[in-house]
Amino acid sequence: MEVTAGSDAVQDLLPLVFAAPNEALTKAESVLRHRPEPLHASVAHQVIGIWQRDFGDMRLALRHLRRARDWAARAGSADREADVLATLGVALVHSGRTRQGLDALGRGVRRGTGHTRARVLFRRAYSWWVLGHHKEALEDVRRAVPVLRQAGDVIWTARALTLRATVHLALGSVERAEADFASAEDLWAVTDQEHDKADAVESRGLAAFRSGDVPAALRLLDEAEERYAKLGTPTFMLSIRRCEVLMAAGLAAEALAEADTAIAELDSIGGQSTRKAELLLAAARAARQADDPATATVRAGLAVRLFAGQRRAWWEAHARLVLIGARHAAGTRSGRLVRDAAAVAERLVELGAPAAPEAFLLAGRIALDLGRTTDAERHLAVAARSRRSGPPLARMTGWAAQALRARAAGSTRGVLEACRRGLDVLDDHRMTLGASELRARATAQGAELAALAQQAALRSGGPRRLLVWSERWRATALSAPPTRPPADPELLSHMTAYREIAARAEETRMEGRPVPALEREQRRLERAIRSRTLHMRGEAHGDDTRFDVGRLVEQLGDDVRLVELAVVDGRVQVLLCGQGRVRRFEAGLLAAAETEAEHVQAGLRRLAHPGAQARLPLVEAAGRRLEELLLGPAAAHLDDGPLVIVPPGRLHRVPWALLPSLRERVVSVSTSASSWLRARETRPPWGGRQVLVRGPGLATGGAEVTRLAGRYGGATVLEHQDATVPRVLTELDGAGLAHIAAHGTFRTDGPMFSALRMADGPLIVHDFERLGRSPYRIILSCCDTARFATVGADELLGLVTALLPLGTAGVVACSAPVNDAAVVPLMLALHEGLAAGLPLPEALRDARAAMPDDALHRATGWAFTAFGAA
Repeated sequence: MEVTAGSDAVQDLLPLVFAAPNEALTKAESVLRHRPEPLHASVAHQVIGIWQRDFGDMRLALRHLRRARDWAARAGSADREADVLATLGVALVHSGRTRQGLDALGRGVRRGTGHTRARVLFRRAYSWWVLGHHKEALEDVRRAVPVLRQAGDVIWTARALTLRATVHLALGSVERAEADFASAEDLWAVTDQEHDKADAVESRGLAAFRSGDVPAALRLLDEAEERYAKLGTPTFMLSIRRCEVLMAAGLAAEALAEADTAIAELDSIGGQSTRKAELLLAAARAARQADDPATATVRAGLAVRLFAGQRRAWWEAHARLVLIGARHAAGTRSGRLVRDAAAVAERLVELGAPAAPEAFLLAGRIALDLGRTTDAERHLAVAARSRRSGPPLARMTGWAAQALRARAAGSTRGVLEACRRGLDVLDDHRMTLGASELRARATAQGAELAALAQQAALRSGGPRRLLVWSERWRATALSAPPTRPPADPELLSHMTAYREIAARAEETRMEGRPVPALEREQRRLERAIRSRTLHMRGEAHGDDTRFDVGRLVEQLGDDVRLVELAVVDGRVQVLLCGQGRVRRFEAGLLAAAETEAEHVQAGLRRLAHPGAQARLPLVEAAGRRLEELLLGPAAAHLDDGPLVIVPPGRLHRVPWALLPSLRERVVSVSTSASSWLRARETRPPWGGRQVLVRGPGLATGGAEVTRLAGRYGGATVLEHQDATVPRVLTELDGAGLAHIAAHGTFRTDGPMFSALRMADGPLIVHDFERLGRSPYRIILSCCDTARFATVGADELLGLVTALLPLGTAGVVACSAPVNDAAVVPLMLALHEGLAAGLPLPEALRDARAAMPDDALHRATGWAFTAFGAA
């Protein structure tokens, strides 16, 4: 309804601006159109000023708030003037005019009385928090809360408690913060302040993050965003907080994109300069974590200048820490940089900031680079104190400092103990994450500790020790099954809609028509599915049994060899296990091997087409070079038995059967020695059902499936309209053998959306994770099914890695585009070997040997790899 100047409802516009901001704005503008009395004009201008301050143009905000102040003075109401001065003071602080803002707030405190003065104190406390003056903020809140409670002011008491909780979080007092948040939430429950309620949910998300619960933090921040969206209000503070959580989850690139998008939006409306500075800091941190020191340096430098101009010492110190870290990452080494880092560390201590150990660690690290061991020890000793308490990432900072101290002191034992303790902390943190993607990405936090341990193990000279540490951080995300997606109707609805949209988009593309609207909807649904999945909290506790070298060599026996490729300081170390011992050989540089592997992949793509016979010698020559780089002198000691290869994640696309020493061998690949042991000990399900699936659009029509259906008389055959995702998943669950002939697509931008094409749309990695038990053996006969994304420290995300923790003991899949027609005889020969009782790796070796000796069929055989131990 319309609010007129004479209506008592004018006074209700102030609480309305935090319940329904856009409605309050409309009504305030209506008041001003009716020549209101001074008191009502003051309220209306204040409401418009608050809206512009929080959601719009700061210049308009200040203009309206100054008018509100002038009308309050004309009305002769000291309390009205005090209230407006407080609002104006907050706006001036947010616009970077810190001194003017604090002056206005001080005048408001002096001008107001009783209940009004308490509200002004709250807003000055808020401004102190924005400025990073936490002691002053707590003091003003302490003075405001009793008066607000006594007045029965539920809304402002809840705001004050929420603010106090947020200040406690900034100082690292999580338990105090959670208590205040709980009290505030009880108060919000009896109000209709929808914007304040959304802010409370956002704050609870921050508290969940500070207590180490990343999934809960993501869920609460998403809920807050949905609430803000219903109110039609921007979410700049939410973006800042989400960036922090995304970085902790290993999603630095996403955090950087979110921060940059929010900065552009803020600039477009002339919004708060304080928020812009904080967003720049978030972007700098994200860029630094994403190994983009140049971007981090630019963003952090801008943030430092803004914070300095706003007189925000707390924030400026944090921005300087990121700036120094970015310069160090870019290669800067100097005594001045050590002094700068140490000065920032001391300043953070003075401010009571939990980030102080991180700054001391940086100072110590730079000092070590310069050979200043005395300075390094002094700084690292302070940083190491944080290893005993606090959130997981803070404790890991402490253990990293302790490991560097031990290395500087020449103590291999000390380095390994510190690395072990730090990685144990990371393991505990990772297992709180339900989504396999988050578990994989979170391992990046332990990359330095793992590298330090491997360096120490290599220097100590024992190949068994190096093997243990290579296993300690290899494919850890696959050590336990991911948490099953919940029976979430909204998630299931999103996935069904996603399949339908993706299928329609594919059909439209094949007709040669543009699909921008369908692609936008597909991306929206992908975001929704991923968001719901990332909310899952971990249930599995992982495998508490540490890797045992003795158990490995016992299982290998006298015939099987296992080659684990560890990378230390950029060079491949070959650990050859078998016949009761572990031997180490040094091979080539990892970077050179990666380059050669890409050349091989390009060659295989060309050989997938008839008429490329002339390329065959080039591809074979590249295979010889790869063998020298990856196996080196170890190639002469492999003997003749079955071989298991455990490569680092960055070499996942190597076609191992192309290497000369491996062409006639039984070869399988595993993500880790531990994974191979688990696969070897996995028992096939009772009954051993066979499932054959034929997807649409294959050049051969999935010809091998028709032939295999005759061979496996009792097999379940899903083809044409029966090959739908729900039906396929039902039949795959608990099968003994599955063969899927379907087009595969690998998504570099979203590996969990890599897919096999079914009749009703894509069967994605997220679908596989819903299986109670994946098939004991599974054969994926089409292109790109063995491609992975390398994330975290040394983790892989893709179709195959989704199956391995869920009960699959063996997979055959393809790492390159292949010729569909040439695949059919290879697959038929492979199944002949399985029917004769051979395991997958041996059956695949024999199937390759049975193929015609031309370039097309040889390349097809090389493109397929056996994973696991079945």
